[in-house]
Amino acid sequence: MLKFNGKDPIGKLIWDYQQGEKDARIEVYANLSDPDYITGKHLFRNYKEMPKLEQKALELAEGKILDVGAASGCHSINLHSKGKDVECIDISPGAVAWLQHFGLKAQQTDFFDFTYPGQFDSILMLMNGIGICGEIYELGRFFLKADELLKPGGQLIFDSSDLQYIFHETNEKILEALSPHYYGEVIYQMEYKDQRTRPFPWLFIDYQTMKEWAEAYGFKCEFIANGEHFDYLARLVKK
Repeated sequence: MLKFNGKDPIGKLIWDYQQGEKDARIEVYANLSDPDYITGKHLFRNYKEMPKLEQKALELAEGKILDVGAASGCHSINLHSKGKDVECIDISPGAVAWLQHFGLKAQQTDFFDFTYPGQFDSILMLMNGIGICGEIYELGRFFLKADELLKPGGQLIFDSSDLQYIFHETNEKILEALSPHYYGEVIYQMEYKDQRTRPFPWLFIDYQTMKEWAEAYGFKCEFIANGEHFDYLARLVKK
């Protein structure tokens, strides 16, 4: 039986949901918003249930593909079903165990620690996967890693959000919690049953700022589409 170390809400939820707990959900706490939650149903959404930005990202993914932060594998499963060559990474041991159980190529590792003998044509970082940078000044390290993993002309497809709306919709207490470095730096914590993460930083980045960083590191940043709530889809192309 799979054992959990007390710090893997995503992994625990994945297995509980698959074993019949269809109402299970993770509580999500953030310093810039009210508490929210992630449901098992959301993690296991099919293509038709995905937002249009995610559907478009999957349509654009080609060649040898790396799915970063694959979680339950809803994106990788869709790509795999179409015969595409996809590999997955995630820091959650429970998630990786599920991905491997499902038959996908998966490795438990952090994006920045991930090593691979070759390079990829496409990297997917969906559900604001760029957030793993945590802070804006980590983008430099991010671009160096992307350069290492992508083939020349390869693409990294990501979605993120511009949190500018915080300045118009929120209260003084939340405004005081804003990072002094960049307004898109958020602190999260997740909890599910006896599984609880430590507080961790997560980055939301506006398109213009990402484009400036990309150009500084020799990448081309291409806007693809806007979502329904200040979110957008874009891709970085290695020159």
